[in-house]
Amino acid sequence: MSEKVSNDLFDLKNDPRLSVYLYRAGFGCWLLYLLAGAPIMASLRFYRTDLGILSFFMMVAGLSASMVYDYYHNAVLFTQKKKWLAIGYTLLAALIYFVVLGNKSPVIPNWLSF
Repeated sequence: MSEKVSNDLFDLKNDPRLSVYLYRAGFGCWLLYLLAGAPIMASLRFYRTDLGILSFFMMVAGLSASMVYDYYHNAVLFTQKKKWLAIGYTLLAALIYFVVLGNKSPVIPNWLSF
């Protein structure tokens, strides 16, 4: 008996296409990041940091999506990717904290302060 094949792009459990598309979009943003540093592309220089962070975010999101597929279909690969996902989220959080927030302390509500 053949398995029912789903054509739903967001069926992460049975279809790894979304993770591939996210990886490719992240790679495309990374290429734009490199191009934005060229002197001939001076008009994109303002968006260079945003492209770098967007690239990293897309790559981490692609890894997260591929892990859902691997959880159900490849347990060995899933356990290997867990550590890389933790490292990726840590680096993404550090990038956002230092680059986007400018190393400012986050706003803490009054009810949380001691």
